[in-house]
Amino acid sequence: MAKQYKFNLKKPHQFLALGFGLGLAKKAPGTVGTFAALPFILLTQSAPVWLQCLVAIVMTLLGIWLCGKTATDVNVHDHPAIVWDEVAGFYITMIGAAISWQSLVVGFILFRFFDIFKPGPIRWLDKRLHGGSGIMLDDVLAGVFSLICVQALFKTGILV
Repeated sequence: MAKQYKFNLKKPHQFLALGFGLGLAKKAPGTVGTFAALPFILLTQSAPVWLQCLVAIVMTLLGIWLCGKTATDVNVHDHPAIVWDEVAGFYITMIGAAISWQSLVVGFILFRFFDIFKPGPIRWLDKRLHGGSGIMLDDVLAGVFSLICVQALFKTGILV
């Protein structure tokens, strides 16, 4: 029988770290939790890119603390239910993108690809960093890789 961990969504840091509770999905919590980025993406879609970057930095810095504290609470490094790293990573993916259902789907797929398969430096970060930084920064880098791909698709006209 799988060990149960006690999360408390009444604790603000856990509520956020668990992607407003979406990270508690029984199957694919990282994928489900990624959707918690949508309100942030939609609320800032018409904001200047510098402001979107600032939001991403705040999400990342806050996430280092949120994820680290929540992992400490349940005594599990990077528990699958902790998804704020996915929230920040998908948000980063969509910085400066023209938001449409197509761009969101492509960005989502690219981000999940880089997050799950962790090519190159993403895997390196994942294996070497610990605590809140270890939870967050591989997903931040996955978001940067996905951002580059999304922007390249826009520049080439493949994504409009």
